[in-house]
Order: sequence, then C-alpha cells, then structure tokens
Amino acid sequence: MTISKERKAELTAKFGKNAQDTGNSKVQVAILSERIKELTEHMKSHQKDFHTRRGLLMLVGKRRRLLSYIKKNDINEYRELIKELGIRDNIQ
Repeated sequence: MTISKERKAELTAKFGKNAQDTGNSKVQVAILSERIKELTEHMKSHQKDFHTRRGLLMLVGKRRRLLSYIKKNDINEYRELIKELGIRDNIQ
C-alpha cells in the first residue's frame, strides 16, 4: 500500500524545487496525501482492519503537523498547497 517510485518522483518534481527535493515540506505533504488517499480506499472495503486504521490516523496527524508548519511560515504557500491537493482548511 505504498505509492510507486514513479508517482513519488512525479510529486517531487511538481511540488519541489528540483527532482531530488524530497525533504521539502510541500513535497512531504503531497506524498502523505497520496498515501492517505490510497489507505482511505483500502479502508472502505476492509472496515475491520484496525492496524491500517491506526497507520492512517498517524499519517493524517503527521500531515496536519506539516501543514501547520507551512501555514505558520508562509500563509500564501499554504493556501496554494491545500487548493492544489484538495485538502480542507481546518488548521488553527
């Protein structure tokens, strides 16, 4: 249930400064969002998979912390990112 190398490289190129910029917060949020989408689809057909549920909740928490960091440092970058990824704005 991980994303492919090609998809990860595509997200890195789109959201990073260059193709090897995987440490950028925006890139990390994009990769986490992709994984969260995949796990959400998995959970729709496997409701009792509690190990995956816990992992999903941990990923959502990590993405939330990264988004609050981005929002604290640059609000315009945050707004562009959530618009591009289709994430709701619920970070206080």
